[in-house]
Amino acid sequence: GWAGALLADGSEPGPVYLDMGSGPRMQQTTEWWAYDGRMPSRPQAAWVRAACACGWRGESRFPIGQGQLGAHGDFDVSGARKEWSRHIRDVERRSVPLPVGLAERLEQLGDELLALADQAPLAAVRAVGELERLTTDVGHLAAQNIHADEISWKAAGEALGLSEREARSRIVRYSLRR
Repeated sequence: GWAGALLADGSEPGPVYLDMGSGPRMQQTTEWWAYDGRMPSRPQAAWVRAACACGWRGESRFPIGQGQLGAHGDFDVSGARKEWSRHIRDVERRSVPLPVGLAERLEQLGDELLALADQAPLAAVRAVGELERLTTDVGHLAAQNIHADEISWKAAGEALGLSEREARSRIVRYSLRR
């Protein structure tokens, strides 16, 4: 999630494309700071509101006043972040649960890999490669079973806590990976 920009007319501006250095990759954002008025070629945000990749938008609007920006263009977005956190808790309650033991093992694995990345980065890269091979195989099998069970994109999105479009994209990507 992010603190998204809203223009004075209440609309969301189109994404800003950011050149992250040499190369073909461009990043895009609709975060409020990209519309803070420092770049005259971009529209200026009047409000901040919570936004999520699933398509959800918060109901609250937090006004951005000229005197509210800090010396570095910072702005208190804690209200938007709290609203997004409530949304995520709601999404997690509605999403398909992971078995408790698996969720705990995944959390432990994440902690171990982070520690390994600090202590033995080459071993961490090797472990990530092994995980990628495993997740490719499991993801492909799961995607095939989703197709075989004729689960709708809407149901898949709700179960995964994603929009229909994102659920379809993820499942198709897993289907095609080998």
